[in-house]
Amino acid sequence: MSNTQRITRHEDGLDRVELNPIFSRPGEATMLPKFLFPEEESLQETAYQIVHDEMMLDGNARLNLATFVGTWMDDHASRLYLEAADKNMIDKDEYPQTAAIETRCWRMLADLWHAPDPANSIGTSTIGSSEACMLGGLALKRRWQHARRSAGEPTEKPNIVLSSAVQVCWEKFCNYFEVEPRYVPISEEHKVLDGHGLEKYVDENTIGVVAILGVTYTGMYEPVAAIAAALDRIQEATGIDVPIHVDGASGAMIAPFLQPDLEWDFRIERVASINTSGHKYGLVYPGLGWVVWRDITALPDDLIFRVSYLGGNMPTFALNFSRPGAQVLLQYYLFLRLGRTGFHAVQQSTQDVALYLSSEIAKIPAFELWNDGSDIPVFAWRLRDGYTQNWNLYHLSERLRMKGWLVPAYPMPADLVDITVQRIVVRNGFSHDLAFSFLAGLREAVAYLDALEGPLPAEGQHSGFHH
Repeated sequence: MSNTQRITRHEDGLDRVELNPIFSRPGEATMLPKFLFPEEESLQETAYQIVHDEMMLDGNARLNLATFVGTWMDDHASRLYLEAADKNMIDKDEYPQTAAIETRCWRMLADLWHAPDPANSIGTSTIGSSEACMLGGLALKRRWQHARRSAGEPTEKPNIVLSSAVQVCWEKFCNYFEVEPRYVPISEEHKVLDGHGLEKYVDENTIGVVAILGVTYTGMYEPVAAIAAALDRIQEATGIDVPIHVDGASGAMIAPFLQPDLEWDFRIERVASINTSGHKYGLVYPGLGWVVWRDITALPDDLIFRVSYLGGNMPTFALNFSRPGAQVLLQYYLFLRLGRTGFHAVQQSTQDVALYLSSEIAKIPAFELWNDGSDIPVFAWRLRDGYTQNWNLYHLSERLRMKGWLVPAYPMPADLVDITVQRIVVRNGFSHDLAFSFLAGLREAVAYLDALEGPLPAEGQHSGFHH
């Protein structure tokens, strides 16, 4: 806790922030409520210092190896961020140039992802890839409904096929928009959804299959081409034509630069839409996602609202209304700043660090790699069977946290819940030097745990981590 403030406990609980009188101004209140509006004003310096000191308790974001979300941008980006903080993305009449730049960005992504005719594609920015997934799922559902109604068939029981390792936003989509999720369980033989046994899950009510380009549990790619081939065989046998949405929250900004020959995008005819996170490997600060449809027919027109807002008339198909425009401008800045060569250099650097880390962790006798980070720069490992009864990966995670490193431990999804893994996400700004420091801390933590003469308590352990 900073020396400028301290928390005071009263009879009704921990409910006030108290300023050290040394740092307060004459006549200024030295005690402020936490959950009620203060009666009087504070000086701006005082309010700033209180918030600043509270924010310090969040730790050092550069040492957070759990999050996919960007934690660093350069000084010019920070300047742009401040200059554009007041721009409302929805107000295209007041900020027409920001709207034009948004269109440029998704057109650039449509081209990057090999849309047949980028000028005839359609896309939008979103708050993040979760909103983008919702829009992609809604478009699949609405297209299926239109086709069923045209054929005189019922539309009451839509379903969508997903890996059991899917990100929680898809569970929300199914819940909020009343679509039955059909989860294909992963296994040690099939570590991702790969098309195996897909015919058991697909029927005439299937609105689409979600393929993940970078599973959040492990960072592995799901093979979109193999999934499409399985759907081709299903169509040949049954006549059922099922589209694919690619959840490329991370991989859609990695694969074009590091695996350009991998066919996962609009080169595959079944791929109807793709989403990504601008604030993950798009390298922008939090608050930005993108979704692009292969052409205008893939997004039903009745999902688009045409509204009059603040003197302008414009189409919108986002779940959110008012939202920041600054991140869109930051994305365009990075597209201009880095280009294909620069994005390749940045992503290659992160993957080099990931491959180095995974190769060194594989040498530690306690661990067995689940994957090595050769897809997106993310990898996971588990404790080798029979290595020890004295500690587990949750204990290791707690030990690393004592040194400031956030490395989550968590169970794998359904059918593999007895397997616990740890995962590292290597992001832009995590250098080889930081990797050396982390490895030293990891080896030290393992040595400490190995030296225990008896088992640590394991009751009540949980990951505290959600995908």
